Amino acid sequence: MNPRLLFWIPAMLRLAFILAGGAIVGAMFGAVYGAMLALAAVTILLFVQLSYLSKLGEWLEDPHSSRLPDGWGSWTGIFSRLYRLRRDDERNQAELTEWLARFRQAMHLLPDGVAIMDDVLFLEWCNPAAEQHLGLTLDKDKGMRITNLIRHPAFIDYIILGRYEQPLTLALRERKLICQIIPFENRRQILVTHDATETQRIEEMRRDFIANASHELRTPLTVIVGFLEIASSEPGLDAATRAAHLKLMTEQGRRMQRLIEDMLTLSRLESVDYPLRPERVDMAAMMSAIADEARALSAGKHTVTSDVSGPDVTGSAEELRSAFGNLASNAVRYTPAGGTIDLRWQQGPDGPQFVARDSGIGIEQIHIARLTERFYRVDKSRSRETQGTGLGLAIVKHVLLRHRGQLAICSEAGKGSTFTVSLPQSMALEKSRDGIIAA
Repeated sequence: MNPRLLFWIPAMLRLAFILAGGAIVGAMFGAVYGAMLALAAVTILLFVQLSYLSKLGEWLEDPHSSRLPDGWGSWTGIFSRLYRLRRDDERNQAELTEWLARFRQAMHLLPDGVAIMDDVLFLEWCNPAAEQHLGLTLDKDKGMRITNLIRHPAFIDYIILGRYEQPLTLALRERKLICQIIPFENRRQILVTHDATETQRIEEMRRDFIANASHELRTPLTVIVGFLEIASSEPGLDAATRAAHLKLMTEQGRRMQRLIEDMLTLSRLESVDYPLRPERVDMAAMMSAIADEARALSAGKHTVTSDVSGPDVTGSAEELRSAFGNLASNAVRYTPAGGTIDLRWQQGPDGPQFVARDSGIGIEQIHIARLTERFYRVDKSRSRETQGTGLGLAIVKHVLLRHRGQLAICSEAGKGSTFTVSLPQSMALEKSRDGIIAA
């Protein structure tokens, strides 16, 4: 039925009932009494309507579904409809609040910076990543113009030109940021920032790795190809010269082989398809083998000592031997003849430790932080003399990452170096009457 009819029919019926009652009373007691009764009834009805209107006004000041008054007559339908509308509004508001909380939580966890601005670039909101990238503080900077907060000339030019279809690469606060402004709605704009610092660093490392690997491989290949050309163009070489050439080619071939093996080892250590397979590692046997290899590499030029007082461990014997062997061979390579190399396996304060201490040339402090980078060399002029591949400490780093270990380097130029590998105590094993058990 039409809502108007639903309102007017009951209202007219009530009015007709009052008039009929007044007419009956007028017929029985006189017209004056009938008119007075009708007037009193209309007055009461008007007072009731004004009372409900007042209650409605009070409710509109603070509208809650629980406070909505009950109605009478037409007000019953009015209040019922208002109650449904208010309940729907409260439900929608609760859902909107929940979605807003989820949105803010997602924006807080987003690694990219997001800043919302109005049409004249006044800051309205930003997430923590944007605060970190751009040096903003939402509580302090809200309502301020973004160009007053970010005073980089390239950013201001980007704003002035308004060519937002292309991102802007910005060097800001020792970061490389990729910024882009995205207009949305009619009077809003979003500034999105992406921190590309780590990506740039990885890309530089990749380029350096390719360049260094190419250089390291080219050197022995140049020697081998050069001697082969000499041998093919001069078949009458004497035996001594030919033997010397073959010796050099063999050395360079082995150098290239070691380099390729180290590169394959690094690739395997970084691969997710090559999980760690823990096993019991006999550290006494491993230390004996590493010390023997160090003495063989030294060829009697150094004093190499070894001591084992720590426990056996669980881990990859092959990987740990590779890591410890690289540290021992580095100690030999970078210690002049007559020096000492001390290799120790011991129980440290927080777990078992491997210590390689030498009396070699030492390392300046500025180089220590970069020693585990691939192909990083403190003294490039010594690379051929030491016969190293430049990947040994990178291999050590990745082996320790897989075993949750740490490498500490203590060194001083001209006074030797100490490399200490610390493994977690959970890897240590201890002997019992029944054999070997995990500590």
